[in-house]
Amino acid sequence: MAADTPLHPDASLSLALAVVASSSAPIVLLDGHLCVIAASTSFYQAFLIDPKTAAGKRFSQLGEGEWNVAQLSALLEATAAGMADVRGYEMDLKRPSQDTRRLVLSAQKLDYADTSKVRLLLTVTDVTDARVADRVKDDLLRDKAILLQEVQHRVANSLQIIASILLQSARKVQSDETRAHLTSAHSRVMSIAAVQQQLAASSVGEVELRCYFEQLCRSLGASMIHDPEQLSIDVTVDKAVTGANTSVSLGLIVTELVINALKHAFPNQRKGKITVDYHAKGKDWTLQVADDGIGMPTNADDAKPGLGTGIVEALSNQLEAGVTVVDAMPGTKVSIAHRDEAVTNDKPVAA
Repeated sequence: MAADTPLHPDASLSLALAVVASSSAPIVLLDGHLCVIAASTSFYQAFLIDPKTAAGKRFSQLGEGEWNVAQLSALLEATAAGMADVRGYEMDLKRPSQDTRRLVLSAQKLDYADTSKVRLLLTVTDVTDARVADRVKDDLLRDKAILLQEVQHRVANSLQIIASILLQSARKVQSDETRAHLTSAHSRVMSIAAVQQQLAASSVGEVELRCYFEQLCRSLGASMIHDPEQLSIDVTVDKAVTGANTSVSLGLIVTELVINALKHAFPNQRKGKITVDYHAKGKDWTLQVADDGIGMPTNADDAKPGLGTGIVEALSNQLEAGVTVVDAMPGTKVSIAHRDEAVTNDKPVAA
């Protein structure tokens, strides 16, 4: 079989004209003087140009002068001189009695058989409708974000009101047991209110755990510690950020463990400190709540798990984390650890 021979320049031009004319996309073939050699039917139809008057006319003179844009002409001249390519140039096409259209143009100098002649291929894309759709989508997203933030504010405010009523009720009742239940319920509601406040202040739907835990522990201390000089809660948290669902679970775990320590670790007005520590490395994280109180109970009856234990274990399982309790001598340390490897649940915490 004979080797393929290159097309004659005239044949190459005829082929190029045929390709341009038949293109479904708006494209224009220009010469080195930026005059129209040929254009696709879709170009003429899209921009209301009479093809009979377009051939041989400078591109800037097409239509009623709407293509006469100084910056575009300069870019096309630079492309014809081999100094640049036009890629993604955007312009507004303004025509009398027509809506303004947003266009994206690209142009490149063609490698042509007749090197003495310059040819530019110009493509035109109308992105008006796409940009309108993008603006509508952005408006909807912005409205949704505003609505979500408003809902978060309302939920946080409602939770604050509920927590306040619970605390007031706890102060009025005569039964110590009822008062303890109401106080615990208040603290749990406040833990949810705290994460709601953090979410309301976040633009990405994530919670910075340091601020969240500090706010949560301040609330717990204010409602349950009568003498701050006797008992204190310290928070040591890295710069970890987590999603709303995880932060709610972690906050409830902290609430239960801190309440547990305040109720059991410091009898008879014993002085002490509770420490809340959280550190993460990649997907692994560890939450520790420790106290320097009287330590773990030796009496089996005193060590029976309560409601707090069930809550901590359930939330830890939800987070695929293991629970470990150790005698810190003095005090007790509870660790909730999540690892990518197998998760094991050890001895539960008494509550």
